[in-house]
Amino acid sequence: MDRVEVAEPARAVLVEVDEAPAPELVHLHLAHDDIQIHRTLAAQADPPIAALLQDLKASGMLKDTLVVIGGEFGRTPFNEKGDGRDHNPWGFTMWMAGGGVRAGTVVGETDEIGLRAVRSRAHVHDIHATILHLLGMDHEKLTYRYAGRNFRLTDVEGKVVKDIVA
Repeated sequence: MDRVEVAEPARAVLVEVDEAPAPELVHLHLAHDDIQIHRTLAAQADPPIAALLQDLKASGMLKDTLVVIGGEFGRTPFNEKGDGRDHNPWGFTMWMAGGGVRAGTVVGETDEIGLRAVRSRAHVHDIHATILHLLGMDHEKLTYRYAGRNFRLTDVEGKVVKDIVA
């Protein structure tokens, strides 16, 4: 296997907290029906994320540090029981800053109720290809052959979402 060269040094930042997770975090997975818990946790997450971005920018490190916030699925605007929100694989948000991301860019949108992506859809393999590109790696060079098929982290379909690259 050929060695993959990284165009520029990629920076990884580990963010740790000083205290144990709040009790709400333990309950969160079971609390699909309580949107207030989600609102509370989102409000608690905003200040440290803003502080991280401000610190990185003030130190001149934001341009070289990719910050990614997201998950493996979104939330539907409803659930089957009618008392919360279910997992949504058809429309979700990934949030990025710094590290070669074009600031202030929004790519894609969901339908009027927030259920399905309808414009500029990106598959998770595209998101992975974009993250690897922003870290200075060509995801297509991370291909290996096994059992008669090409494999890579971004499958064989991933494409860089060029609209967000500065």
